[in-house]
Amino acid sequence: MKITALKTYIVPPRWLFLKIETDEGVSGWGEPVVEGRAHTVETAVSELADYLVGQDPMRIEDLWNVMYRGGFYRGGPILMSAIAGIDQALWDIKGRAYGQPVHQLLGGACRDHIRVYSWIGGDRQQDLAQNASRAAAQGFTAIKMNGAAEMQIVDSHRKIDDVVANVAVVREAIGPNIGLGVDFHGRVHRPMAKTLIRELEPFRLMFVEEPLLPEHADAIAEVSRGSSIPIALGERLYSRWDFRQVLESRVVDIIQPDLSHAGGITECRKIAAMAEAYDVALAPHCPLGPIALASCLQVDAVSYNAFIQEQSLGIHYNSDGNDLLDYLVDPKVFSYANGSVAIPQGVGLGIEIDEAKVKEAARIGHRWRNPLWRHDDGSVAEW
Repeated sequence: MKITALKTYIVPPRWLFLKIETDEGVSGWGEPVVEGRAHTVETAVSELADYLVGQDPMRIEDLWNVMYRGGFYRGGPILMSAIAGIDQALWDIKGRAYGQPVHQLLGGACRDHIRVYSWIGGDRQQDLAQNASRAAAQGFTAIKMNGAAEMQIVDSHRKIDDVVANVAVVREAIGPNIGLGVDFHGRVHRPMAKTLIRELEPFRLMFVEEPLLPEHADAIAEVSRGSSIPIALGERLYSRWDFRQVLESRVVDIIQPDLSHAGGITECRKIAAMAEAYDVALAPHCPLGPIALASCLQVDAVSYNAFIQEQSLGIHYNSDGNDLLDYLVDPKVFSYANGSVAIPQGVGLGIEIDEAKVKEAARIGHRWRNPLWRHDDGSVAEW
């Protein structure tokens, strides 16, 4: 079997899909994307195709090393996201060729389903409370919310009070037994994070995510000292070498590699195993599309330390006709029940992409960009 073509499709709301074709008619799908940089990643995929066309798609480990090591310069969000989507598609091809789910090829599942959480938003406390209550009514047993808007490196205690008030409203709306994660989104710097984490202690949070930017991970132990809240991070780390540093520093309780950013199934399987050796939990980041989620579930299936999975159904980035399930031939493949989703049992990644819908949507495409925020003084704020 030989790879004959790599075809990319930029589709709404903010995704990039990849189809890899072979000379034996077996194809696979991947989702290589950096949110807001889809066209850049598409170009990287095109460049990597020069190495891949004509190669045996079954040699996934070798092709991964060719893509990562063969170009001299390595790492970073663009290259690793391009590799991630290609890797997903190669695993999809391999599973289809052998008539097995990817998780069977990785050693077999250690679970049948995994807990999921729903992201909630809202500009006002009333909206937050309603959205949280709605997610709980839909059967989700865990939710995640943004903790802070823009915040200066040293800001007013009013900003702290606003965050605490928002979290309090959500906790009251969902009760004490629904898991609640609060995402600082790297918007909070060390001087403010120290106070904010302490103030959130009474709300029994499932985790605080990205309490500091990943480049300041060595300071997380300081800002979380004395707190019992688990610390989660990892969506902006791209390889086992990036994760090695945070694991060795023992500042993190939950890692969140993104299967479309951190080298795909091949790399994230290794990252998950590394984390298990440090008794660190796995909760893959995935506010993306159906191929990314299917890839996450394959790794969740074989990772003992996986405990919850992010997913994007109904997330505010999505829109009617371009939501998580809309590009699938059979939306029921993601079987949600009792706050969990079943591990797909179909061949390959376990999903069938509606290629006609993908091609139609690609004619529209997108140029999604994240918002650009500024502080009151005019300086750029972390988004």
